[in-house]
Amino acid sequence: MSIINAVASWFLKKRIYQIEMFMKHPMETQMEVFHRIVLAAEDTVWGKQYGYADFETIAAFQRNVPINTYEDLYPFIERTLEGEASVLWPGEIRWFSKSSGTTNDKSKFIPVSREALDDCHYKGGKDMLAIYLHNNPESQLFAGKGLPIGGSHEINRLNEHTYYGDLSAVLIENTPNIYNLFRATSKKVALMGEWEEKIETMARQLITQNVTSMAGVPTWTLVLLNKMFELAETESRNLVDIWPMFEVFFHGGVSFVPYRKQFEAIIRSDKVTYFETYNASEGFFGLQNEPDRDDMLLMLDYGIFYEFIRLEDLGQDHPKAYTLGEVEEGVTYAMVISTNAGLWRYMIGDTVRFTSLNPYKLKIVGRTKHFINAFGEELVIENAESALQAASQATGAVISNYTAAPIYFGDDNNGAHEWLIEFKQAPSSLDAFTQALDAHLKQLNSDYEAKRYEGMVLRRPVVRALPKGSFYEWMKKRGKLGGQNKVPRLSNHREYVEAILALVSVGTN
Repeated sequence: MSIINAVASWFLKKRIYQIEMFMKHPMETQMEVFHRIVLAAEDTVWGKQYGYADFETIAAFQRNVPINTYEDLYPFIERTLEGEASVLWPGEIRWFSKSSGTTNDKSKFIPVSREALDDCHYKGGKDMLAIYLHNNPESQLFAGKGLPIGGSHEINRLNEHTYYGDLSAVLIENTPNIYNLFRATSKKVALMGEWEEKIETMARQLITQNVTSMAGVPTWTLVLLNKMFELAETESRNLVDIWPMFEVFFHGGVSFVPYRKQFEAIIRSDKVTYFETYNASEGFFGLQNEPDRDDMLLMLDYGIFYEFIRLEDLGQDHPKAYTLGEVEEGVTYAMVISTNAGLWRYMIGDTVRFTSLNPYKLKIVGRTKHFINAFGEELVIENAESALQAASQATGAVISNYTAAPIYFGDDNNGAHEWLIEFKQAPSSLDAFTQALDAHLKQLNSDYEAKRYEGMVLRRPVVRALPKGSFYEWMKKRGKLGGQNKVPRLSNHREYVEAILALVSVGTN
């Protein structure tokens, strides 16, 4: 083991003890976070408006502070963007993560305070490494370089007070220079604004590097790796032939289920680890701390106070929000966060399900606006991913990308779900794939099964096979290549489906 690898491993492993402590004392940890962030915000514009100085209990906080969406907080965020200090969080916030979200085309500017950078985002990145090294004591991670695959937007100056960019760009711009020693690409390349040029430049640089780890969204990581194979002109298409010491891919942003086979096909090594993370512009929330499980440990000491609303209660004017000590296993919740960047009782848009309460572990199962419920079927991403995986296994298919939306009632037809799928490997029969998809959705979702009964409400799904590159071209047309931009999986409207169909010619079942 190199000296650098040994020292870095020792430093990161010191953190394991603290992680074990909040796993043993979750309520105390969250209570400490709650009091710390509320006390810090007492004299802000927001804190004075809602009487933070009088909050002695979480119950008082919940009674007086409403649940908020981005639109609710935007008037305060706008004041912060213009340079006003101590609006949502004490002091001046100079950095904002620009995010389009997954179901809304309007750009969001998420405040990123110094505390959020140091105590949440960077802490999450270090914990990711610490947990990985703890689980892999023979690792040579720091004997080579790490490859973060970030966004496609350079840092932009909004005014004399504030800057914005993709979260990855904000993190790179604020990272101490010493960390650049461990990066496989230069800071200049990492912050390039034109995505396609950036991918080619990165690929050319990386062919000759000794890369031991990657971190990024699976979709865009595949684009980069395929470009590397193209430029390297290698026939093997095995990543370990280019990077012999490669050992781990840290992934997040979208479900890894549809992509695992594609990665295993181009990283043919039983020594490579796939490690899931749960991070977003708003914060770093979870890490996969056990390699043989597919859930994630909720990170409790990052300056984020968590609440959870049952999915069925979301339509209420004042839905009950449950603290960590009140949640149950197996229930789907919308996650609500209060953060050390001034996002107060902010509904992030993700739905989660707890798989363990000791310690607290969860899975992301969907989005509060990312589902199909046009006919009362309540189809969520978890159902879609599981059914697509089963249909792929049954027909030998490999899926590159997909989206789905309802087909509404017509004069001659009942409703249906329309699936636009780009296959890396086509199914043996598209009709058999459609039958398997439909059958597994019925098994997984009783509401869907009821609506499918004899086709009275929902007829059989319509599955359309898209030409390769269709989703890439659609995302490019929308100006959403790279970074945290994702293809919307399920939509309760036909806006995305109609736009994609207008671009391509497709086959159908």
